[in-house]
Amino acid sequence: MDHIRALVAQAIQCDRQGRVAKAIELYLKAAEALEENGRLGPTSEEKIQSYRARAHKLSLGLTPTPADQVPPTLTRAKSLLERALNEEESGSGAGSLPLYLEAASVCLALKRTTTQPELATRIESMAKYALDRAEALHQGPQTASQVHMDELLDKLPVVAEPLGALEASSLVLPLPPSPQKTPKSPVKSPSSPLRPPLPSSSIESRYTAEEKAVLGMTSVINGREYVPFMSVDLSEKFTFPIPYTDKHGMLDLAPKQKAKLVRWARPSEFMKQPTMIQVVDCYSVKQTVVSDCSFVASIAISAQHEKRFGKKLITCIIYPQNSKGEPVYNPSGKYMIKLRINGVPRKVVLDDYLPLGQHNEPLCSYSSNRNELWISLLEKAYMKVMGGYDFPGSNSNIDLYVLTGWIPERVSIRAEGQVFDREGTFQKLFQRFHQGDVLVTLATGEMSQSEADRAGLVPTHAYALLDIRQIDGLQLFLLKNPWSHLRWKGNYSERDEVHWTPKLKKALNYDPLNAQNFDNGVFWIDYDSLCKFFDVIYMNWKPELFQHTFVTHQTWHSALGPAKDLYDISNNPQYSLELQGEEGALWILLSRHITDIADFKNNKEYITVLLYKNQGKRVYNPYDPPPYIDGMRINSPHYLCKTVITPETPKKMTLIVSQFNKSTHIHYTLRVYSTIPFILNKISNPYKHEREFVSKWEGKSAGGCDNYRETYPFNPKFECNIDKKTAILVELKGPRDYQIGFGVKCEKLNFEGESPLIFKKKHSGTYKHGYAVLELELLPGIYSIIPTTFKPGQESPFFLQLKSSSPIKCHQVKLSN
Repeated sequence: MDHIRALVAQAIQCDRQGRVAKAIELYLKAAEALEENGRLGPTSEEKIQSYRARAHKLSLGLTPTPADQVPPTLTRAKSLLERALNEEESGSGAGSLPLYLEAASVCLALKRTTTQPELATRIESMAKYALDRAEALHQGPQTASQVHMDELLDKLPVVAEPLGALEASSLVLPLPPSPQKTPKSPVKSPSSPLRPPLPSSSIESRYTAEEKAVLGMTSVINGREYVPFMSVDLSEKFTFPIPYTDKHGMLDLAPKQKAKLVRWARPSEFMKQPTMIQVVDCYSVKQTVVSDCSFVASIAISAQHEKRFGKKLITCIIYPQNSKGEPVYNPSGKYMIKLRINGVPRKVVLDDYLPLGQHNEPLCSYSSNRNELWISLLEKAYMKVMGGYDFPGSNSNIDLYVLTGWIPERVSIRAEGQVFDREGTFQKLFQRFHQGDVLVTLATGEMSQSEADRAGLVPTHAYALLDIRQIDGLQLFLLKNPWSHLRWKGNYSERDEVHWTPKLKKALNYDPLNAQNFDNGVFWIDYDSLCKFFDVIYMNWKPELFQHTFVTHQTWHSALGPAKDLYDISNNPQYSLELQGEEGALWILLSRHITDIADFKNNKEYITVLLYKNQGKRVYNPYDPPPYIDGMRINSPHYLCKTVITPETPKKMTLIVSQFNKSTHIHYTLRVYSTIPFILNKISNPYKHEREFVSKWEGKSAGGCDNYRETYPFNPKFECNIDKKTAILVELKGPRDYQIGFGVKCEKLNFEGESPLIFKKKHSGTYKHGYAVLELELLPGIYSIIPTTFKPGQESPFFLQLKSSSPIKCHQVKLSN
């Protein structure tokens, strides 16, 4: 530890001498050295944060005020005391005790620095109250294993004094003591928050080793690790003597932000009374210069749903929270957001620094209630995961799934080659939106600037659906532009003097004249106009609509199977699906994990889901049998397959993950939702043994199929010796230019009696381009396999692959001239 003490001493000396650059370097080196020491406790983490915070302050070129230099402010003390009271009221004495002690510590430290007698009296009163409550909670029979109150007070965290009074010895902690047996008492030190053991439903027990490996590999996103969120994270430490600073530093900015940036600041530096939430409302959500309109629209409709239906949907993912589960402002500047990314909810930790412009205006999305933080922090968490504010844009299916976990569905309004069920879509939205079952955004398509100006719409832009109405046959949508300005100028806009009747205005409680006074980006538009100017409807459905669900996380290795699923899908991930009901709904969501922003910007992996009427058995050729449901291949992270189950629906099917152009490993999550019970199992590979032959049709041996009797006998021939009953899979692969196939002939049967497995000759079926396959069971004996092209004289190399459940002997027969 001596070298760390020396670094801190030098940093403080340079700081006092005004050698800013050197001080920053030494503070950061000290933080890094202490972090690498490997024996960190909570207080050590506080010291690391203090070094980084000081380095950041110096890097901004700011001269800290005394309030900046004395972190334990009265606001922080009040916050700790309020949290302690809430914990105690909820019956959690063990949870409130460390908070009372830390509140007392902050108050006592603040009292030593204040020069105002009245404030000092107030602070002393708060400290006394906190200590009295802590003493009362601690009262009870003492045992040898209990932690004594005096010992707890001794462990109150060290609070940094103003810089002029700091000494190197006070900044660096001694090494933590050797581990001792944990006391049985539920009372813990404030510097060691309660950390309950992982529950049985945690990631360690719910997932297979393969699934844990997949989730681990896709935890590193854009170079930073975001681990799965677990119940133990509810005990995350949020209070510090020094305001928390994210170790990853400030986020990269978008070009428009860079041009306007004046400084990064904490809420307390530009807000009068920072608070997390004043009211959850869609109208307060405002986008600025970051190109994340779909995410901001997603925040807006999630907020509206929470307010309208009284169900916590978006506020429940923000931490810290009070005893009522409500997110609260944290004077220590540390927050945690739970986002569903790459298959599971993940933990995103961040500080509260926000980018500001010349007039202290946020250069990120914010609330029109200027003291609220929830919108800015949600956006910052998502932008952190996505690599920074320089975001390429997304769509609301993706963003709403990240925020809520609701099932994403995409409906194209004007896509070529697809039929848009206009009336059916409207009635479904109208019914389900008002029942609270679906969250909806709509996106405009490409349009010229002059066309966009005339319409009052933004090209390729997301709008939040706030309401949908049907009045006397008229179908209307209430939409919100996340910019909070710029509205539709066509039919049923606020300046439309033709269509607004007194009856309609009364039914919608809408006055166009009043709406003209303030442009908040909210407008009514009729369905005809919407279908003309908008391209896509994004719907995210409530998962609770389905009583039965299943999820698995898997990897599809790039070396397995061809790059394109054109003729061979035998190596694709395949699942046996058994339905256990006659009528209902079945939805299958395939989600590809993405770990790099470059992949997100230029996604070349086209994924889909296929369903086959194949009794839950493995499928080899994608078109034999033809798929029952052939999904459209899209380069989006999510693909949703939907079907209605009727008495005629096959009750045993094969579900296959498919792609168009697989170039890398694909990590994916497969979720199945149904209103009836079902069983989904991965189809195992029964073949433990494998032989492969490389040969060719050349000259006389290119004999063609058995229609050509004179040349057919000269085709390549392979002989297999089967010692016992064996399941075997024969695959023939050749050039796509030729139609190929093969025959299997029983030359000698070493079996007595009758059996349905006895045959003279079998064939792989219709000749197909480049690929033929046959799965069969063989009794003991000698069998020959003859691969051919359809026509003679078609010369080419080929591959013959034999997979079997038990060892077999096989060789190519040398044909005589």
